[in-house]
Amino acid sequence: MKLLRRNFTAGGIALITGFSIGRAQAATTYKLASNLPASHPLVIRIQAAADALKKETNGEFSIQIFPSSQLGGDLEVLTQLRSGAIHFFPLAGAQLSTFVPVASLNGVGFAFSSISDVWKAMDGDVGALIRGALGDSGLIAFDRCFDNGFRQVTSSVKPIEKPSDLKGVAIRVPPSPLSTSLFKAFGAAPQSISFGEVYTALQTKLVEAQENPLPVIEVAKFYEVQKFLSMTNHQWDGFWMLSNNAAWQKIPKNVQGIITKEFEQAALAERADIAKLNDDLVAKLKAAGMTFVQPDIAAFRSALSASPFYADWKEKFGAKAWETLERYSGKLGK
Repeated sequence: MKLLRRNFTAGGIALITGFSIGRAQAATTYKLASNLPASHPLVIRIQAAADALKKETNGEFSIQIFPSSQLGGDLEVLTQLRSGAIHFFPLAGAQLSTFVPVASLNGVGFAFSSISDVWKAMDGDVGALIRGALGDSGLIAFDRCFDNGFRQVTSSVKPIEKPSDLKGVAIRVPPSPLSTSLFKAFGAAPQSISFGEVYTALQTKLVEAQENPLPVIEVAKFYEVQKFLSMTNHQWDGFWMLSNNAAWQKIPKNVQGIITKEFEQAALAERADIAKLNDDLVAKLKAAGMTFVQPDIAAFRSALSASPFYADWKEKFGAKAWETLERYSGKLGK
């Protein structure tokens, strides 16, 4: 008996003998949006992942990247992701928390003292808890998050050295209840502004201050409109690479595997990029005219503990989530 060899296909794409497009099928392009500039390490590493995907699939699948908030602000793009209009979106937990509150758990003020403590938590139970909550909401978060770094405070009006220096200061924060309440605890006047509008808000003095990690301060050129940079390390946040669950399930399994592998490699490489970049940026930002300030971190922690901040957020996150965080951070609050 003569047997004929067949390639079983899904949507014209061979799953056994490799990648080969049917005559009538065009290459598939997925959309990925980012609020970060194209020069940020995250976007650079994601572009490398997109290039690898295209190469590994012989050009049949590709990812088109839209950096610098080209497709809208954070919450606008999140809406597009949830509707399936775009396929991938790296978004920080602070912004995600408006949709899934526990996504900002890692951003509790002064929870982590070092980046090694961060990765133990985020590659461990804290990350797993957040990814589970996102999954319940219809979003897929890939296992390894990208580093957005510890956040620092910049100001155009005065150095921020102690908690009282923040009293009455109009400071931009991301659209995050946690960030807003943190700075309210210090007596500041936080305002939620989408990232793409921050430079103009600082330039026009709509706000006097902002807070972001060093790489963001540099690539967004905030040094042009801010004078003082206080190394507060007040929060850590990372970018979860997200996909709409329904859209993800339509991607062929073998392509899912390649995307997952490339995104994980991109995240680990970006973490190393950020670590090196942080070491270089202090000198670079000083040369750009910024005055660095070493604040009294103990005073900030003490002021936060004396406020209702930790008790309020323990109640909001719930006992289980808070216990998971304290497993890595140690006791928070009184």
